[in-house]
Amino acid sequence: MPREKGTKQIAANKKAFHDYYVLERFEAGIELFGTEVKSVREGAVNLKDSFCTVKDGQLTARGLHISPYEKGNLFNKDPMRPKRLLMHHREIVKLGEKLAQEGLALVPLSLYFKDSRVKVELGLCKGKKLYDKRESELDRQAKRDIDRTMKERNYR
Repeated sequence: MPREKGTKQIAANKKAFHDYYVLERFEAGIELFGTEVKSVREGAVNLKDSFCTVKDGQLTARGLHISPYEKGNLFNKDPMRPKRLLMHHREIVKLGEKLAQEGLALVPLSLYFKDSRVKVELGLCKGKKLYDKRESELDRQAKRDIDRTMKERNYR
């Protein structure tokens, strides 16, 4: 059986873009068990309210919910268990230093397949204030209005 090529998105964390400014993006592998991979293939993943921590040179995703596989019986793992993320050691150390010094957060932005392997896109994020969120909403609304008027004028 040939391996799949390319990327296929499984889940995205839209709330992260609402709550944070994304300063940098990173790609990491994720350590999953067999029934978890089958559940991910079905798209039973929730990234909302998930975050990453660096402790003892290990990168861990917490709050990442992967629903139990229906046919998995006793092999199913706890859906909210901390999942280990796989990156080079020097990248993990560098991320740990940035998180400790600058008060930034490391948030999973999306989960996707890359050549039949599950990958996580991480974002080094800085929190938004309430007025920043309102400003972002106003910008998005203005862009929507501009697009709507452009469409009306071009098609009539």
